[in-house]
Amino acid sequence: MLENKKECELINRLPRVKGQLRANVDLSKLTWFRVGGPAEVMFWPYDFDDLSYLLKERPQDIPITIIGTGSNIIVRDGGVPGIVVRLNRTFNHISINNRIIKVGSGVSNLTLANFARDHNVTGLEFLYGIPGTIGGAIFMNAGCYGSEIKDVVKEIEVVNSQGNVSKLSSSEIEFGYRQSKLPDGLVVLGAELQVSSSNIILISKKMDLIRKERETSQPMKKATGGSTFTNPQGKKAWKLIHEAGCRGMSIGGASVSEKHCNFLINRGSASALDLENLGEEIRKRVFENSGIKLSWEIKRIGIGFNS
Repeated sequence: MLENKKECELINRLPRVKGQLRANVDLSKLTWFRVGGPAEVMFWPYDFDDLSYLLKERPQDIPITIIGTGSNIIVRDGGVPGIVVRLNRTFNHISINNRIIKVGSGVSNLTLANFARDHNVTGLEFLYGIPGTIGGAIFMNAGCYGSEIKDVVKEIEVVNSQGNVSKLSSSEIEFGYRQSKLPDGLVVLGAELQVSSSNIILISKKMDLIRKERETSQPMKKATGGSTFTNPQGKKAWKLIHEAGCRGMSIGGASVSEKHCNFLINRGSASALDLENLGEEIRKRVFENSGIKLSWEIKRIGIGFNS
């Protein structure tokens, strides 16, 4: 179904689908940083088969980019070429049987943590402190407070860039620190998670501690994308950034959070370039001060105006 009557050359090259295809969708409205250019074409698949069909039948020179809630990405100012896919309610199912949770990749981490608590199972409390969806969490092996998604993943279902669906065990995913070996063209459709029985009171206490810790230490009500850099082995990124004198530093409309200096903030007028330049300046100063090269945790997608 086309919801943009303006002629679009790329849309005209795509197969007919049940879901929505729109040209030139403003991605700044779909990301937490509130920056970035448009998607050349945005696709909201009707269901699993619709997504698989488009991936299989599209011209293979057209790139595919998946976004969830837009919490851990910077969309560059020139926008994202090709097709940007956003998963809808079809991918938001959750069920539990014999301490195995089956969850669609579009389910938010917060929703999943609450579901586990309400069903008296433990192992997912840490997700309460991580923005985004379970699909994104699996792709980057999200974690905090001593836990990671790899600790609970039993199996995932994926579809590749040719539209072929398959299942992968946890060992086949090859999780590492804030990463997996899943290739960029792969789309996580859902997962089976192994959890343990517990008590809703104990689980609620853990989640309440996480909530209080986040409210105390993170800029919760700001336009931010979460942790900017991964922690180097044996080090804390925020501490290295602080020691390099970067707390509160600004470029354009972007600044380093005074509250937690591993968070970048859009003060209201930032461009994606401001945020990315600020991040690179932090990396430069940290390296000059400590000899350590910080690695981006936030994913940067799309093209700059000068690319």
